Amino acid sequence: MTLPARTERPLYWVGSAKRDFLAFPEAVVGDVGYLLGVVQAGGQPPSAKPWKGEGPGVFELVEDFRGDTYRVTYTVRFAKAIYVLHCFQKKSPSGIRTAKTDIELIHERLKTARNDYEARYGKED
Repeated sequence: MTLPARTERPLYWVGSAKRDFLAFPEAVVGDVGYLLGVVQAGGQPPSAKPWKGEGPGVFELVEDFRGDTYRVTYTVRFAKAIYVLHCFQKKSPSGIRTAKTDIELIHERLKTARNDYEARYGKED
């Protein structure tokens, strides 16, 4: 019996997302990197949460490490690629609320991802 070949979607990093991600502690990079691999292979990590405010197809991975919280937002909206939008350490002074600057950055990077996707693959129907 031959299994069908799995098609892994490419992963693109928007803005400083990759540099920011690689600055996370090594354990966080390893764990979240594995989860992004699951996403590329077409899976949905159980720990992925919908990102509120941008509609469907934008998710967040949250990793706690030594009392700090690290977040990675990405989108699966596009058929042929995954885009990592923002990677940041949660430092909100107001509890669980995400800083407005992070929310605005994700919004802007989603627009950048759409433009990049259309340049690479053309507009989707």
